[in-house]
Amino acid sequence: QVQLVESGGGLVQAGGSLRLSCAVSGLTFSSYAMGWFRQVPGKEREFVSQISWEGTDAYYANSVKGRFRVTRDNAKNTLYLDMNTLKPDDTAVYYCAATPKYIRIRSSEYEHWGQGTQVTVSS
Repeated sequence: QVQLVESGGGLVQAGGSLRLSCAVSGLTFSSYAMGWFRQVPGKEREFVSQISWEGTDAYYANSVKGRFRVTRDNAKNTLYLDMNTLKPDDTAVYYCAATPKYIRIRSSEYEHWGQGTQVTVSS
């Protein structure tokens, strides 16, 4: 059974930082390029970032470029998202997702999803 479990969300003031984690089990982690998406109520799920299978390459949405950093630890089957200089517009539920291919920015191209973790940035 494939499981992706996000953690690390919470409430933070604008300008602050958070680190999200995504623990993955039930699949060969290093065979999947991993992505982060976010969603606010009433809007479509939005691509945030993706990292390649070995973590050597990463791709970011323009809205987070220079502020967010995606990494992975294949020995621990864990994906991370370091979020800095957070803005109220970053408020959303954040999801990790797995796909065999890189670069993929559409949610429909991802096979496995976590349940999401809420990030709230206050002004």
